[in-house]
Amino acid sequence: MKKIILFLVKLVALAILILGLFFTAVYYNIFGHLYTKLELKDFRNETASIVISDDGTLIGKFFDENRTNVEFKDLPKYLVDALIATEDVRYYEHGGVDSRSMFRVLIKSILLGQKKSGGGSTLTQQLAKNMYGRKSYGPLTMPINKMKEVILASRLEEIYSKDEILTLYLNTVPFGENVLGIQSASRRFFNKDVRNLKVEEAAVLIGLLKANTYYNPRLYPEHALSRRNVVIEQMEKYEYLAKRTADSLQSLTLNLDYANLESEGPANYFLVQVKKEVKELLKSINRELDTVYDIRKSGLIIETTLNIDLQNYALMAFQSHLGKMQLRMDQQYKRGASKLELDKIANAQLKKLKIKKDTDIREKREMFSWKGFYTDSITYRDSIKKDLILLHAGLIAADPNTGAIKTWVGGIDHRKYPYDQIFAQRQTASAFKPILYATAFEGGAMPCQYLDNDELVLTDYDNWNPQNYNHSVGGKYSIAGALAKSMNIPTVNLFLQLPFKSVQTMWSNLGFSQTLEYNPSTALGAATASLYEMAFAYASFANGGTKVEAQIISSIKNSKGEVLYQNEFLHKKEQLLSENSAILLNAILQKAINEGTGRSMKNVYGVQLPLAGKTGTSQNYADAWFLAYNPNLVMATRVGASMPSIHFNNGANGSGSTLALPLIAKTLQKAQKNRKIKNKYFTAFAELPVVYEHILDCDDFIETTDIENFFGEIFKNKNTTFDKASKKAARKAKRKNKKSFFKRIFGKKED
Repeated sequence: MKKIILFLVKLVALAILILGLFFTAVYYNIFGHLYTKLELKDFRNETASIVISDDGTLIGKFFDENRTNVEFKDLPKYLVDALIATEDVRYYEHGGVDSRSMFRVLIKSILLGQKKSGGGSTLTQQLAKNMYGRKSYGPLTMPINKMKEVILASRLEEIYSKDEILTLYLNTVPFGENVLGIQSASRRFFNKDVRNLKVEEAAVLIGLLKANTYYNPRLYPEHALSRRNVVIEQMEKYEYLAKRTADSLQSLTLNLDYANLESEGPANYFLVQVKKEVKELLKSINRELDTVYDIRKSGLIIETTLNIDLQNYALMAFQSHLGKMQLRMDQQYKRGASKLELDKIANAQLKKLKIKKDTDIREKREMFSWKGFYTDSITYRDSIKKDLILLHAGLIAADPNTGAIKTWVGGIDHRKYPYDQIFAQRQTASAFKPILYATAFEGGAMPCQYLDNDELVLTDYDNWNPQNYNHSVGGKYSIAGALAKSMNIPTVNLFLQLPFKSVQTMWSNLGFSQTLEYNPSTALGAATASLYEMAFAYASFANGGTKVEAQIISSIKNSKGEVLYQNEFLHKKEQLLSENSAILLNAILQKAINEGTGRSMKNVYGVQLPLAGKTGTSQNYADAWFLAYNPNLVMATRVGASMPSIHFNNGANGSGSTLALPLIAKTLQKAQKNRKIKNKYFTAFAELPVVYEHILDCDDFIETTDIENFFGEIFKNKNTTFDKASKKAARKAKRKNKKSFFKRIFGKKED
């Protein structure tokens, strides 16, 4: 017996010696660097930069590690209580290492092999692990890392208070989904600041710490609910909650408000532009201040110009309107000629992609719908077809005086379709017409001058025969009437009368990047432009004719709140068109909203805000445009499939007034009920100057007699200004009447 006892004593002594030697080896960096007290004191988390709207609402983050640090005073007491009750009940009693827990782990977990005996690491030890992670040392990985954490925990307890350690812990702990820290977790799962968490919500987040995938409340709500109740039970056990309160909390359902800003945020297309601009600004800031601020690591506070209410109203408009129109598009391409055309285009796409595998084998694929993503067993060929007939859209809103972007919806889903529709170059259609008419006003034209509406056949341009939307011919339209009602034939006649160089200059000055070609079809919007370009061209109409550039960043602050950049929104006033021309254009485009192609804004959608605007419908209904503005806000939207060859086959679905206008109308329906937005952005247009008081007092349309037509050919206006190209086109433009002169007089029908 004495020999056995002696043997055990020697064995224990040997174990202590080995443990001591092992401790010494770790302590003196034999197994790699062990952080000193000074290094621990200087520890700084890399923190995410947050992006906020103009009212301080969080709209996104940029990070290497998705973390936002908080201070101890921001942590609710019941959150701290839940953490201690669940993870380290003797936290305030030990000095970094809980010997009782370590002994329990040694006996139960290691010697007896009980896997569910509980962990031995204190919160301080877990913090050490979170701060620097664990490295691999082969078979000795676990004991070396554990020993390092024991030593670091002791050092942390010497240099930080208990509250500071708790704060560091909650700022570093992972919650799954690439989320680090309690603030980021609170934002992710409950879409609120940590200070506003309820007790049961705090318990859910603390419960996640045991296994952040298994207890993820989005993926496994039943697991999360069960774990939450365990946390509440622990809080009751250690007298942080009364039994009645605990029972009441445990009976509550799991109410998430999940907000993954990285993939499902309200402004992800906008954030791409924010990131690009902030990176450029930081280059200047770092150079000037000799700093190393990094958008992904420095915890910057980036305030943007975006109005989150207006943004959300636009997103809701997309959901309701495009969801409805997509069903119509789907139905059209299920049958008849449209189906055959879709098959043909899909086959061409597959051939172009050189897909080698069988494209008719069904596989599970993630599909987009306005009711949410879903998984379906579908062939690759059919998935191509679904993508082809998907309606894409963009919507942008800006302050025309400062250029501040207020809304930026670049597409239907950033994760699935990241290409930003706001930059897509598409045919401008009738949305181009105000640019042409602005050129005419710059040349001295007035709203009550009349333009011919007789049928045109331009022999020099493959007998091109422009048609009005309603197929009417004959008579004359005032310039105001022609623009407000978007008449095509009078517009082409106006184009043929204007010096083309003047039109080119106006187009270029307004900021368009594409070259404007001389062709009569240019008058009807054959040229391509982006929503971005169109919005800022119309902004110049709204602000009296001056140039304005997009602004998206209001300020940048560091993590301490010190201002690094402040946008003063100062602009050098560069006049792009005269104020008088802008006044005339605004008056006519208000008429377009009240009486013309935009009248459904008020008649159908009940939008009573002061607006001017213009619709546009490109050839074969490939793209639908709508732009609306007043002195304080300009909005622009365009809708169309990814390929112009896919489109609605009638104007009832595909015109600018039915496909594009409702996106802005539905946005403004809600905006006009928001007093703050209404007061700030929907100021009425100024009264017309006395000299223009009766400028629109003329008939939009007048009939012409046959005698007038006859003598009109003889006595043409010699004062009309033509450039060389326009003269040539005008000479070769042949007017072809459906009825001869005498047959029209006597009312006889042609055969």
